[in-house]
Amino acid sequence: MASKQSEAIVLRSYPLREADLLVTLLTRAEGKVRGVARSAKKSKKRFGGALEPLSYVRAYWDDREGQELARLDSCEVLESPLADEVDYPRAVALGYVAEVLDQVLPDREPNDAMFRLALAVLAHVRAGSIWMPLTYFDLWIVRLMGLLPELGECIECGAALNGSRAWFHPLADGLMCQQHKRLASAEMAPESRQLAAEIFRSPIEQFAGRPWGRQQGLDLRRFLAQRIERHLEKKLVTAAMLERLD
Repeated sequence: MASKQSEAIVLRSYPLREADLLVTLLTRAEGKVRGVARSAKKSKKRFGGALEPLSYVRAYWDDREGQELARLDSCEVLESPLADEVDYPRAVALGYVAEVLDQVLPDREPNDAMFRLALAVLAHVRAGSIWMPLTYFDLWIVRLMGLLPELGECIECGAALNGSRAWFHPLADGLMCQQHKRLASAEMAPESRQLAAEIFRSPIEQFAGRPWGRQQGLDLRRFLAQRIERHLEKKLVTAAMLERLD
């Protein structure tokens, strides 16, 4: 067996047998790793509260030859989401980040950019302030996945959109001008496209002090969620939950 360790973010943990947990980690060293934490429900010394979803930990595990699942030996908490207030909107936002990362990332492929994005976003998902980090997360993850189209031109005719009106549709791969928009398309405001450009120029900390309600960037987030779901060919459970938040 090969003993390994890495910084990691806990994405999922599920009961497995009486006292074990099946855990999905996003590790910095090896990407997404799935493993079994033996007796995790009983061992406070080895795990404690380290396996709560979205905990930032240092994980220790062994890879067993011929086995798909690693054996998770222990975790040390570096930062826990439970250290701050967890209201329902924040819980849904954290669940959304975990679901997207779990669904879009392949197993055992290190991706330092994705790991750094996750850490940066999780540091800003706070009770009463979820929409800015979610917008930042959606935009960057779609770009890092190579799914972000050019936001300044129509995908049908190539016309420059600039400050003009633009539309998007779940079955289209980008924005469309008024002439080529499809039936039942939704509009994306020029301000949202400008916001996207600003996000790409600035670290997330630059947006932290701004008032940011649900409506700001809502059309942009819907467009980006559609890009992710189109890639996955399935709906995101937590995306629907976010839509129902006030």
